[in-house]
Amino acid sequence: DIVMTQTPLSLPVTLGEPASISCRSSQSLLHSNGRTYLDWYLQKPGQPPCLLIYRVSNRFSGVPDRFSGSGSGTDFTLKISRVEAEDVGVYYYTKIDVKHQQKQILAL
Repeated sequence: DIVMTQTPLSLPVTLGEPASISCRSSQSLLHSNGRTYLDWYLQKPGQPPCLLIYRVSNRFSGVPDRFSGSGSGTDFTLKISRVEAEDVGVYYYTKIDVKHQQKQILAL
């Protein structure tokens, strides 16, 4: 099984400053079709998770450009260029097991 780990467990931030969250996989997430299925979500208090970044680096519609995703293979990062108050919440990454069409959600 693929094991996912993330750092940091919690991240104190200062408004207007950059922030980043990283995750690492025990095996490459590169699929045989050439795509890497690693997505990032933000869950704000009292709301369901909303998609920020899909397939490593693609911003979902309406997501501010201060959010960016990067990485390949086993190492991935979500960056916020300037943290705003509305960015507070729980960040999740998901990796899709394409064979079984499942998502595994891990809290950051």
